[in-house]
Amino acid sequence: MLPFPNSATTVRYRCIRKGSIDPYSVQGGRKATDFHVLVMLLSLPAGIVTMGQGAHAATPVSVSTTGTGVPSGQASQSQPENVVVRIGRRPPIQVYPHANPVGQPLRMSGAENRKNGHQYDWGVFNRGNGESAGFGPVGTYGVAPWAEDWSNLRGRKNHNDPFDVLKYIPLTRSGNVWISFSGETRLRNWFETRPQLGTQKPNDSGRFAVRNLYGADLHIGSHLRFFGQLVNADAAGWGGYGYGSTYRKRLDAQQAFVEVRWNMLGARSGFMFGRQQFLDAPSYMLYARETPNVPLSWDGFRGYMVWKRVRIDGWDFVQTYDSENKMFHDTENYASRLYGFNTTWAPPDFTFMGQKGYSFVDAFYIGYKLNGAAGAIAGPGDSSVKGSNTRNNFGARWHGVAGPIEFSVGGIWQGGVFRPAGTTLARNVSAYAINSSVGYRFSEKTLNTFAGIQTDVYSGGNSTDRTGTVGTYISPFNPQTNYLDTTTYMTASNLISFAPLVRITPFRSVSIQFKYPLFWRDSVNDPIYKSSGNYKFSGNFRGRFIGMAPQVSIAWQINTHVSWTQYASRFMTSHALNTAGGSSGTYYQSNFVFRF
Repeated sequence: MLPFPNSATTVRYRCIRKGSIDPYSVQGGRKATDFHVLVMLLSLPAGIVTMGQGAHAATPVSVSTTGTGVPSGQASQSQPENVVVRIGRRPPIQVYPHANPVGQPLRMSGAENRKNGHQYDWGVFNRGNGESAGFGPVGTYGVAPWAEDWSNLRGRKNHNDPFDVLKYIPLTRSGNVWISFSGETRLRNWFETRPQLGTQKPNDSGRFAVRNLYGADLHIGSHLRFFGQLVNADAAGWGGYGYGSTYRKRLDAQQAFVEVRWNMLGARSGFMFGRQQFLDAPSYMLYARETPNVPLSWDGFRGYMVWKRVRIDGWDFVQTYDSENKMFHDTENYASRLYGFNTTWAPPDFTFMGQKGYSFVDAFYIGYKLNGAAGAIAGPGDSSVKGSNTRNNFGARWHGVAGPIEFSVGGIWQGGVFRPAGTTLARNVSAYAINSSVGYRFSEKTLNTFAGIQTDVYSGGNSTDRTGTVGTYISPFNPQTNYLDTTTYMTASNLISFAPLVRITPFRSVSIQFKYPLFWRDSVNDPIYKSSGNYKFSGNFRGRFIGMAPQVSIAWQINTHVSWTQYASRFMTSHALNTAGGSSGTYYQSNFVFRF
């Protein structure tokens, strides 16, 4: 098998009659067979294979003569033909981890993603993975497809990918009215020996899930656009559990909104109304619910203004009500609301340790209104107390790059009120969260190594209290997948986490991360929490130390459109938790994703 070099390489073959291969010269000279060459050509990403004299890497595959007069595609019996195969660099990793820019597989300094990706031009807010613009990470593709800008494809000379014909389709002669299509199909499977710390049966559970997200983005001039996206999802397996509306979904509208853009007070401004994704919050606080099949979706409005170094954003949403039984049956779920505003400031750039640096400062207010089961808190005996739960989150975050140092530091105070169902009692809320990730980025010569420490503290309370202040912090819409724990057994309530991590990127398209989180309860008077409530063990857990979960993840960007990520972890519960009925277990997850 031929090697696949990381940098662009020219391979020359001498082809004679019937396509057989003579010895060729590359990197010291080796021999190949017809099969070797065929496999290599079929394996290469689209748009990087060319044949013939004077070929360029961006042109289609072609075979031309070498002055013998033999028609293209045929080889002379007496005169060999030179075939040039240019192997381009594989695309860089586009699987972005949590908050910008800490832990990126490759150094994302400056406005690098504007060169490699398709994000609207938001100036300095495009730095890193582009999250600071408020619309989620954007590389070649974005977590939110409508955050991608494909208008540069109006010039045919900019087309260099087979799917470019779907990314910009002019509907008028001028090209001012155009449509762009997006799509994602994800195949995901899990295996767990002792699911949910041993509290979920059966053991040795294996699940498989498929998700499809396909959308269209219609632009009418530069000031008006309509975006729509369909979702379909299913799940199966052996010893499965939890197949609710977040895993199975009949065909429905995941997103459907209208956006108006204009310039006002020197700012690029916009207003979005309808069903949409929301990603303008720290991803350790709220994200898109990526582990299950059906991402979070919100119904309401959002407005934003972006200046040179300041941007503001405000929103008011109700959660989309998911139903797995009927097609196009989703409605508004008024039991769950999300509202608030965010301000991001980009301070002046600076120099640190002889290298350039930049940072962002976020100040935000995010409110939740939760009712019924969604608003429940833990009660005496690990029971659940349902009611109306209002949480007001006031937070700030500072994140950026200071030479080789990459950092994200944030804090949140959570106030509000909890009203138990069927009573007139009102309990005040006072909780908090502190989150930080700090690490050192070594040079490219050391496999693009990033080494750092992630620490998180989420306050706990006292579940035996029936009155008084509620001290348990909650994150009802879940942080970014794998932020705390690959197994997702832990969630952001009554938790202290300390996690050293190392990420290496030996090739532009392959990244490997090692992480070793350790978990404690913040309060021994509060239970351990999972994404849907709190754990209930057969015995009484009296300890503070929960356990540790060493884990490894591997991300491979096979080509521009296909990626494969794998996660493996061993959650090792503490002695005190084992005594209470918990259990250690092994977790494996695989994700094969196609997108355009």
